[in-house]
Amino acid sequence: MALKLYGYWRSSASYRVRIALNLKQLDYEYVPVHLINEGGEQHHQAYQRLNPAQLVPVLVDDDEDLILNQSLSIIEFLDERYTSGCSLIPDHPLERARVRALAQDLACDMQPLGNLRVLQQLEQRFAADEQAKAAWVRHWNEQGLSAIEQRLQTQAGKYCFDFDVTLADVCLVPQIYAALRFGVSLDAYPLVSKIYHNCEQLDAFAQARPERQSDAPA
Repeated sequence: MALKLYGYWRSSASYRVRIALNLKQLDYEYVPVHLINEGGEQHHQAYQRLNPAQLVPVLVDDDEDLILNQSLSIIEFLDERYTSGCSLIPDHPLERARVRALAQDLACDMQPLGNLRVLQQLEQRFAADEQAKAAWVRHWNEQGLSAIEQRLQTQAGKYCFDFDVTLADVCLVPQIYAALRFGVSLDAYPLVSKIYHNCEQLDAFAQARPERQSDAPA
C-alpha cells in the first residue's frame, strides 16, 4: 500500500481528505497523530520531519516519494493523479473556480478560527473557559454559514453544485460536523442542512466520519 494519511479523528482537515480518498476509491493506510496526548504528537520530532508546521493532515505516497500537507492541495492532487471514483473538480474553468471558492470559504475562512491551536490560545492567553470558546466557535460558524447559505441559492441541487459531489461538499460536511459539535443550529440554513444530510447518505462520507476512525475514543 503506497498511500499513508497522517491525521486525527476529529480534525476537519483530516476528515476532508478521508472523504476524498473514499470518493476516489483509493486504498490507504491511516496513521493516527493524536493532537492532545503527550502535549500533542504533532509536535514530536518525528512528525515535524513530515510537516514542520506541526499540523495534520499529511499524505505520504511511498511509490512516488511524495509528502504533501494542506488538505485542499492533497485533495486536488488526488483528483488530478487518479481517474478512479468521481471527479471532484469540474473541467469548465468557471465552474472549477466557483467550486474552489466555496471550498476556500469553508476551509480557509471558517475552519481555522475554530481549530485546536486557536482555541488553546484563547484559553492560555485570554483565560477563555469552555463556554467562551464554544461561543467563539458558534459566532464564526454562524457568520460563515449565513454567507454559504446565500451562495447556495443560485447553484445548489442535491449537493453544493447541482447533482455532482465536488470539493465543495467534501469541505462542507466536516465544517457542519464541527459546527454541530459546538451547538450551532442548522435551522437558519435549510440548503446547507439539506446538502449535509444528502452527503451523509453516501458511503464515502459515512466511512470517513470521525467516530469510525481507529483513533476515535471507544
